[in-house]
Amino acid sequence: MIIDFFEDEDKRRLAFLIISGVALLMSLFHISIFKIDGAWVAIVFCGLPILKGAVAGLLHDFDIKADLLVSIALVAAVLIGEIFAAGEVAFIMVLGAMLEDRTVAKARAGIEKLVQLTPRIARVICQGEECLIPAEDVRVGDTLRVLAGETIAVDGRIISGQTSIDQSLMTGESLPVDKDIGDLVSSGTVNQFGTFDMEATMVGENSSLQRMIKLVESADAGKAKIVGIADRWATWIVVIALVSAFGTWLVTGEIIRGVTILVVFCPCALVLATPTAIMAGIGNASRYGILVREGDALERLAMVSVIAFDKTGTLTYGKPDVVAVNSYDPEISPEALLALTAAAELRSEHPLGKAVVTHFRNHLATKLTEPRAFTMIPGRGVKASIGDFIVLAGNTTLLTENAVTVPQKMHDNAAVYLNDGCTIIYVARNGCAAGFVALADTLRRDTVKVINDLKTLGAKSVLLTGDNPLAAAHIAEAVGIKDYRAQCLPADKMAAIEQYQQEKKLVCMIGDGINDAPALKKAYVGVAMGGIGSDIAVDAADIVLVSDDIKCIPHLLNLSQKTMKTIKLNLSLSMALNFAAIILAMAGILNPVTGALVHNIGSVFVIINSALLLNFKNKWHPIDATGLKKEVLAEAPQSSI
Repeated sequence: MIIDFFEDEDKRRLAFLIISGVALLMSLFHISIFKIDGAWVAIVFCGLPILKGAVAGLLHDFDIKADLLVSIALVAAVLIGEIFAAGEVAFIMVLGAMLEDRTVAKARAGIEKLVQLTPRIARVICQGEECLIPAEDVRVGDTLRVLAGETIAVDGRIISGQTSIDQSLMTGESLPVDKDIGDLVSSGTVNQFGTFDMEATMVGENSSLQRMIKLVESADAGKAKIVGIADRWATWIVVIALVSAFGTWLVTGEIIRGVTILVVFCPCALVLATPTAIMAGIGNASRYGILVREGDALERLAMVSVIAFDKTGTLTYGKPDVVAVNSYDPEISPEALLALTAAAELRSEHPLGKAVVTHFRNHLATKLTEPRAFTMIPGRGVKASIGDFIVLAGNTTLLTENAVTVPQKMHDNAAVYLNDGCTIIYVARNGCAAGFVALADTLRRDTVKVINDLKTLGAKSVLLTGDNPLAAAHIAEAVGIKDYRAQCLPADKMAAIEQYQQEKKLVCMIGDGINDAPALKKAYVGVAMGGIGSDIAVDAADIVLVSDDIKCIPHLLNLSQKTMKTIKLNLSLSMALNFAAIILAMAGILNPVTGALVHNIGSVFVIINSALLLNFKNKWHPIDATGLKKEVLAEAPQSSI
């Protein structure tokens, strides 16, 4: 247990910090430890690691950091006998470093999780028989068989069979996509229903999933990290401090004045200015259901000018729902048509069928009729016997193959919904077209207000979605986004973000799916939906919305801007106090101990000013539905339920 303690750097440093703090208090009240000034404890536990790091940085990395000036001040203070001043400065610097480290997220395993999604086994057809081989051994031109529920091992083209494919991994689409002979399928996507054979076209590192893994890796490596402001200015601080101290010593002949200048010039407040404000900002964010995973995420977020949204699961709920039921049979009301369709879909495993059944149960009190017979037709729909009726529910291909003619009026009205990005389930009863059910992914109730609030804060909203252009255009218009891009694969989202950033427009990406992971990494700041989002998207993000509540995004942006203002105020006032202390040190009014105390008033101010962020209130009014645009897709002719 003791060995584990000493191997854990964070625990060891915290323990040393506590011991040093107690020892400094004893030194302040002249209480010795075994006849030794307690400040020596702080010098050994806190000062020696600083000295070691400064020497290593200077000799091995040829890098001047803030630690160098602290080390010089420590050594100088010890040489002239100002032990308490040396211990105090060392303690403050280690405290600041620990707070800074606390705000930095640990390494995450997002890429490893992507790798785990890669299929290990492929079912290859060898001389008419199925052979299971490692996925990496598949070659271009091989014929593979994919069973229901299996993940597709490589990219390819269907050569026999029909099915529906869950492509959410690659495109983020909320609904499975029907596939037929000649259609392309991607590695990492899941076969929902039926069995099909495919010809491998892209294998190994060229497959879609492997390319996405590479995108995540490259985007993460290319994201710049913000350097601590004390280290950024360290060279100038060291030079100015040494020149001032040496000059004062030469002019006055009093080395104690020079040492006092070195002590008061130590960048304690500079070191504390950023991490204390960020920690307070993170604490505030957590009260709104926001988890800040990267220490500098708030600092970066304050600089963004573009907010890029994924659609499915981010601006929308990510689940299909019935938005209209249109009947074209005088004998069947819309309610009866919905009941008929729900009964036909009762045993279906398709998400659209489940959505119809759920909608019926939520809106109509009547009991569903159990089908006497049921057949699932992959890539087409379902066929069921309901009472005295044979019911077909699916796409137009299903109706055509069963010799059912769809009236032109029904086609035209369905087109209205299709243009708005809906999915249509056509329904036939005993060989005659009866009507259709329109389903769509619905907007979150706060989406429109969020977009407007972000605009007020100076951020432009854009939409990057894997959905088709019609669905993308409709959603963009409904929420007030003018700039949108449809049919985006992971690489396309990354390219769009890169284009903005090449135009000096820093981007915050907000998404929820695995396909969003590369974009979340590439963006200057990545925000993931934590509740419904995939683990990989969460791992790729800097910030996570734990409650999936996008109405907190304006507060998050406003909080980041307030945090940066707090950091700048911390820096300005603490530096002003430091320079005042330097003048007093030059005049001989301050000695090293009083200089350290006056100088650390700046550190106290920084901590108090940063703590005010904990109670920073969202200036946006509570969100309600008043005045918002209609959340479901536009109504079309005929009745809807």
